[in-house]
Order: sequence, then structure tokens, then C-alpha cells
Amino acid sequence: MADLTGAKWRKSTRSGSNGGDCVEVAGNLPGLVAVRDSKDPGGPALIFAPTMWASFLQATKTRH
Repeated sequence: MADLTGAKWRKSTRSGSNGGDCVEVAGNLPGLVAVRDSKDPGGPALIFAPTMWASFLQATKTRH
């Protein structure tokens, strides 16, 4: 399990302003990128290696 104590979460720029379905990402932790649901901040987070996260972002940009 990753220690997310020092995570600085930020909302996706694609998230709406209505407080609904938002994704938050913490990219300030060494060696990992964490992703969580903003409606459940104490809930589980997905953990990615930075290279895998970058690949995911690139794939979503090219398919958008």
C-alpha cells in the first residue's frame, strides 16, 4: 500500500463546476501518481508509475 499522506490533490481540468463526477490526481509523490474520486476522498486510490500515467494521458489525448 502506498503512503498518500503528503499527497497534494488537484481536480481534472475536465471536471465540471457542479460538484459532480470529479477525478483528482496527486502527482507530487516520489515514484507514483495517485488518482481518486473526489466524492470519496477517504476511499481507495488508483496508483500508477509515472511512465504508465504519462502513457495513459497520451492515449486519451490521441483518442479524444
